[in-house]
Amino acid sequence: MSYVAPVKDMLFNIQHLANLEQIAQLPGFEDAGLDTAQAVLEESAKFTEGVLAPLNWEGDKNPSSLKDGVVTATPGFKDAFKQFTDGGWQGLQHPTDFGGQGLPKTIGAACGEMVNSANMSFALCPLLSDGAIEALLTAGSDELKATYLENLVSGKWTGTMNLTEPQAGSDLALVRSRAEPQSDGTYKVFGTKIFITWGEHDMAENIVHLVLARVSGAPEGVKGISLFVVPKFMVNKDGSLGARNDVHCVSIEHKMGIKASPTAVLQYGDNGGAIGYLVGQENRGLEYMFIMMNAARYGVGVQGIAIAERAYQKAVQFSKDRVQSRPVDGSTPGSAPIIHHPDVRRMLMTMRAYTEGCRALASVAASAYDAAHHHTDAEARKQNQAFYEFMVPLVKGYSTEMSLEVTSLGVQVHGGMGFIEETGAAQYYRDAKILTIYEGTTAIQANDLVGRKTSRDGGQIAKGIAGQVEATEADLLASGSAHALAVAKRLNAARLAFIDVVEFVAGNTKASPNAVFAGSVPYLMLAGNLMAGWQLARSLLVAEKAIASGDDVAFMQAKITTARFYADHLLSKTGGLRDSIVEGADSVTALPLDAF
Repeated sequence: MSYVAPVKDMLFNIQHLANLEQIAQLPGFEDAGLDTAQAVLEESAKFTEGVLAPLNWEGDKNPSSLKDGVVTATPGFKDAFKQFTDGGWQGLQHPTDFGGQGLPKTIGAACGEMVNSANMSFALCPLLSDGAIEALLTAGSDELKATYLENLVSGKWTGTMNLTEPQAGSDLALVRSRAEPQSDGTYKVFGTKIFITWGEHDMAENIVHLVLARVSGAPEGVKGISLFVVPKFMVNKDGSLGARNDVHCVSIEHKMGIKASPTAVLQYGDNGGAIGYLVGQENRGLEYMFIMMNAARYGVGVQGIAIAERAYQKAVQFSKDRVQSRPVDGSTPGSAPIIHHPDVRRMLMTMRAYTEGCRALASVAASAYDAAHHHTDAEARKQNQAFYEFMVPLVKGYSTEMSLEVTSLGVQVHGGMGFIEETGAAQYYRDAKILTIYEGTTAIQANDLVGRKTSRDGGQIAKGIAGQVEATEADLLASGSAHALAVAKRLNAARLAFIDVVEFVAGNTKASPNAVFAGSVPYLMLAGNLMAGWQLARSLLVAEKAIASGDDVAFMQAKITTARFYADHLLSKTGGLRDSIVEGADSVTALPLDAF
């Protein structure tokens, strides 16, 4: 078995949790109802299962390669990318004005999960293009949009994000690449950029680099950073490609995972300067780049869900095939497939619950994004934007951290064979690790959650969301079923733990920043756990009603069981996290530095 897209689960989320029919009432989305979602997801499943998934293992064995400044993608990738772009998948949720299909993020995110599950190395190329498109749509001039967007949206050209440098890491205040203004309004860009995903390759005609650099005389720190479009090939007035620009790949990294995705070191300006075009205004580059980063951060969270799904499917198949040991309950006279063993079932249920919870969370966040950008009511747009922005660090941070646990469990289910590369389980574990690092580490997501999303408004947005969780608790109590009551109990305890932490964060960030930030990542994990558990609680309520009407009983019963498991085994962890954050800060920083 390779990969089977979980279309039914995705459609369940889209219909019942993300409320696609409400999104389809918004201007621009009138044709994006459930029938459209099902048709698009089924086509995406065919492509990802049949074309991309078979290349995943090949990409791990035969990574992209560099020779004489030319990067060649894994065999099969170039043809797959052509099929991807010919199918219109790059432009799925981008504006029709530039050749896209203009579908909601609620649908696009589900397709994005499929692409990443099938082949995460491949998926990184369109993910970075999505970020470049978003930045140009928001801050690009009419001329830049006219020159670059149509070809980026079609996938004829691809995009990159050039932030960090050898001395900078995540501290972009240390960026030293420079841009010198020219008399014709262009700039000449000089510097070295590292960790550039798909920064050089042979799958597209042109690569459009979005580059952070300092204009001569700009202020120090992040306030002096500007954003530039620097194409690999210059674009002539008629849209045809011209001369090669002065940007070159000098090396690609040898990595633990995502080996087929070339991670390039790019050198700008070795031969007189790379020609660049200012995006927006000088010294506002970081502001514009955050548009790319936020799009990419959500996308990386989806990658976590995607790799977890792939690992789960692999583990389930192995556990049904692998025969070893007699079940402890004596249900078979001899050895049985290991899925009969309670601890294997526990591991599989953990993998399943984490994955479905985070998928539901990401789907609801995507729906809020769509409403924030398309709703006709200004207040509704504002509320949905605030909800989405609160969820982004959770989707990115919690979903990627959970993917490490899930892919590790996938190896564990395989036992010793999981440690052998040929089984394929280890690749998912290796691929998953980068997700907690790039596009902002988990700690950076947690800093965002503490600073921008909680302490800045005194925790009001967080408490407002907690109020929505409380309403779901009331619905569970009203249901009165044993499962609903059990989940309500766990959800209530988790919500109260969350509120305690929100009050601690809001009340102490200024006065005791070390105490608050010592618990920032545990706070993110608590919040992510609660929000995913909340969505599964909502799923339980939907499933109970469906069963009462005789609708797809087996699927709906599995939904209830998964929600109950999540509440009993995962949501129950929030109390310990609350205690470590609120009561355990001092021990984090108590040890003298020279004692380490």
